[in-house]
Amino acid sequence: MVALVPPLSAPVEPGEALRRIAFLLERTRAGSYRVEAFRKAAATIAALPAGELATRHTAGSVQELPGIGKATAGVISQALDGELPAYLATLQDSAGAPLVEGGEELYAALRGDCHSHSNWSDGGSPIEEMVLTAVETGHDWLVLTDHSPQLRVANGLSVERLTKQIAIVDAITASLSGTFTLFKGIEVDILDDGSLDQTPAMLAKLDLVVASVHSKLKMNRVPMTKRMAAAVRNPRVNVLGHCTGRLVTGSRGTRAQSEFDARAVFEACAESGTAVEINSRPERCDPPDELILLAKDIGCLFSIDSDAHAPGQLDMKAYGAQRAERLGISAERIITTWSADRLRDWAAPEP
Repeated sequence: MVALVPPLSAPVEPGEALRRIAFLLERTRAGSYRVEAFRKAAATIAALPAGELATRHTAGSVQELPGIGKATAGVISQALDGELPAYLATLQDSAGAPLVEGGEELYAALRGDCHSHSNWSDGGSPIEEMVLTAVETGHDWLVLTDHSPQLRVANGLSVERLTKQIAIVDAITASLSGTFTLFKGIEVDILDDGSLDQTPAMLAKLDLVVASVHSKLKMNRVPMTKRMAAAVRNPRVNVLGHCTGRLVTGSRGTRAQSEFDARAVFEACAESGTAVEINSRPERCDPPDELILLAKDIGCLFSIDSDAHAPGQLDMKAYGAQRAERLGISAERIITTWSADRLRDWAAPEP
């Protein structure tokens, strides 16, 4: 069951305090430079030999460590003194509450997330940190969906890099001994003709595939409809990601939604068993309400996803849950409420 992490109290380990600060900053969309300072500091002290941090604290030389500035050194020192760091306490008061009112029951019913990114593509944290945060926030499973090769600006994964990532994902899941499942996935670009930006052989090695349009978003309505419908009918595609491509707010500005025949695309989704993503990122809020209601009436499945590019953003599913509950989408039709075993069986293409 996905849930808010409880606030930390003293005493707290310095690394845990730094990680929680980064998490709280991420879930409220703080500037990446602020987040990176705390994540880098946590990584620095995690790599120290046993006892060195305490020795430096006593000597007053914590700030001499690489990547440790005044703010992060203060957090470390207060934690080592047995106090709850003041910066963490302030953040827990101001940024630790639910992100949105409404949708609490559906949010609690979520068990996983089909759309997440790591620093293998355009995410900000290692795979291991994404997994650790997912466990801490009550997830049973997570699908890692870094980008495909065409999206060079996002460092999309080639066949070679995806092969390496698959091995790492398998090793992480094995190490967790059934307590948590990290699924092998990808957010694959839908190419102009509706084909997918990864080889069929590689897609066949994955547990779940999210397919999204990232290029030529202003394509004319008829070819865009054919493009999207062809993609969702592909037996390897499980989820149609942020279908309109719109941006409604945020640092990247706004972007109008793509033009396509939504009824035709959603009917193709319903016929092929492809879920329609309710993308929870506030800057996307995609699809808009009227398209969610259309997909609901047509009989589509849904996937409430965070599209997280940082660990703290996994919490953004609260926005999607609020919208889905408000629009009357039942939990049974939302694949992110399903168990890992049910998701795996559903996502596997029929022989």
